[in-house]
Amino acid sequence: MNEFIDIFSNSDPENISTSVRLLLLLTVLSLAPSILILMTSFTRIIIVLSFVRTSLATQQMPPNQVLVGIALFMTFFIMAPTFQEINEDALQPLFAEEITLDEAYENASSPIKEFMARHTRQKDLALFMNYAEIDRPESVQDIPMTTLVPAFAISELKTAFQMGFMIFVPFLVIDMAVASVLMSMGMMMLPPVMISLPFKILLFILVDGWYLISHSLLEGF
Repeated sequence: MNEFIDIFSNSDPENISTSVRLLLLLTVLSLAPSILILMTSFTRIIIVLSFVRTSLATQQMPPNQVLVGIALFMTFFIMAPTFQEINEDALQPLFAEEITLDEAYENASSPIKEFMARHTRQKDLALFMNYAEIDRPESVQDIPMTTLVPAFAISELKTAFQMGFMIFVPFLVIDMAVASVLMSMGMMMLPPVMISLPFKILLFILVDGWYLISHSLLEGF
């Protein structure tokens, strides 16, 4: 414990570098959930997967842990080129003491800004820039992160809900057809969801639904 305290109290340049690294690591770990949710493809993926489960009306199948796990690994797969660029341009030079912490932040923010800008609607970005009274930027790098992140988040929400609507439509047709048949047969007390569930699962299997959903998500990025 005393050695850990000495790292932060010692003024030796080597110890200061170690302290900065530890503080940077703790900061990144504390902000990791927010970074993962709001600055990557995770938001769109988890919402679309949740729409799939809701439209199938399978309640807790697949479980939340499975959906989150799939969303995480798909996020890592989609963001791999961006994360690799951040590692090569920011983290490794910083750990090698070739650049300063400020330069590392600039190098790390550049690829993530480019990723978010590609998937942010101009209308959403203009909303926050007009509210903050920011002049039109000359390039993506001139957009403040505090403006780009919320614009990217609401753009991702809109895209995810659009995909969710397209997923819901065929299953809604099945529910309506089953409900109409049951009503015509006078079986109004029988829940239509109970009868339509096998048909919806069968349709999802026949069209290879998980492949189509994954393909659409990957193509979207």
